[in-house]
Amino acid sequence: MTEIKKTIDLKTPVPGPKSKDILARRAASLPSGAARSTDVVVESARGAVVKDIDGNTLLDFAGGIGLANVGHSPAAVVNAAKKQLDKFIHTCAIVTTYEPVVELAELLHRVTPGDFPKKTLFSNSGSEAVENAVNIARYYTQRPAIIVFEGGYHGRTHLTLSLTSKYNLFKKGFGSMASDIYRLPTPNMYRVPAGMTAKQFLDYSIAQLDHALIAQVDPSAVAAILIEPVQGEAGFVPIPPEFLKKLREICDKHNIVLIFDEIQSGMGRTGKIFACEHAGVVPDMITTAKSLGAGFPIAAVVGKAEIMDAPHLGGVGGTYSGSPVACAAAIEAVKMISSPEFLAKADSVGKQIRRTLEGWKKQYPLVGDVRGLGAMRLVEFVKDRKSREPDPDLTLEIIRDAVANGILLIRAGLYSNCIRLLPPLVITKNQLAEGLAVLEAAIRRAHEKRGLL
Repeated sequence: MTEIKKTIDLKTPVPGPKSKDILARRAASLPSGAARSTDVVVESARGAVVKDIDGNTLLDFAGGIGLANVGHSPAAVVNAAKKQLDKFIHTCAIVTTYEPVVELAELLHRVTPGDFPKKTLFSNSGSEAVENAVNIARYYTQRPAIIVFEGGYHGRTHLTLSLTSKYNLFKKGFGSMASDIYRLPTPNMYRVPAGMTAKQFLDYSIAQLDHALIAQVDPSAVAAILIEPVQGEAGFVPIPPEFLKKLREICDKHNIVLIFDEIQSGMGRTGKIFACEHAGVVPDMITTAKSLGAGFPIAAVVGKAEIMDAPHLGGVGGTYSGSPVACAAAIEAVKMISSPEFLAKADSVGKQIRRTLEGWKKQYPLVGDVRGLGAMRLVEFVKDRKSREPDPDLTLEIIRDAVANGILLIRAGLYSNCIRLLPPLVITKNQLAEGLAVLEAAIRRAHEKRGLL
């Protein structure tokens, strides 16, 4: 049998001497609060492969936290950006009009869920997209309140930080948060309360939605309900379709705007362009960013035209919103992502990861759960399966081991005890198997160290 050629090639420890020098300069120049998941200093990246400045070749299983679904530096995206750069860099959409911003909006209207007239507002980041969506919903409804959910992550601006759930990592020390935000429990089906079946827990969670509209806020005051169909930072928690359908019913009944935050779960990551398509639930507004730009900073709110048109003239927009270079890149990215071949590849990647992870759950006792949707997959580590007590120290130990052996990784989870897998969807079958083997070896060593194998 022919031996499969390896992609990972480590010529020095990670980090090597050149990387250590850059890391020291970073420590002296950038604020310590700007954390990093690895000590990899990148020299170049193509597809799912990253090369560092010491000559090491690694596989990317973090994907820029979901921004590299189409891979690093795909030719069509690079060429489109270069072509636009040769014409002009930016003239500001508030001052002028240029075709790329219009073409990208038209393309997004075709691929986003919902058979109704749509309009799109562009911005520079996911946080801006969410903030714009909330502001527009408030303007449209003339109501103040926003309902969000435990575990949700929506950004780091003042408003989106207020919408975000995880306090200790993201919110601690930053002062008071915005008002008129109501946070409801999320049905995390891995952590079903003792004495309840999964169905009982889900039914209870759905019933609590109606209760909250009496006990916490009256629906007449609610502008929008905002939720991630698959929670990202919370630990890739897929929201059950029944729960999303109940939210749709509530919004329809009380004229509330339903907003899906698909910044991490969208753009083909789950095998469909948007994760909400798996549940068959259509929001009134959807936010997208990350892989929309294939590495260029761009985000969008796509929504019903009547909602998007609500703010007064000049009420929305920004200097760099809808950068023509970023739009040109995003057009090619969306074309790639929306192709049947790309979505089939995403589905295949997801199935390969799922099969592998399910094997780990059977073999390694500190793997508490493996879950996700499509190629948005995650491993949760616990101190023991009975108590399900999170083990963030074990998680960090495994990440450091795996990165030292050639793959990029990042944590997730409310308790920081999960490893998320977001490899570029252009990764080859052999590269995926190679990277998963590196991670499994790190998991095995951690178990052996504790005398569990």
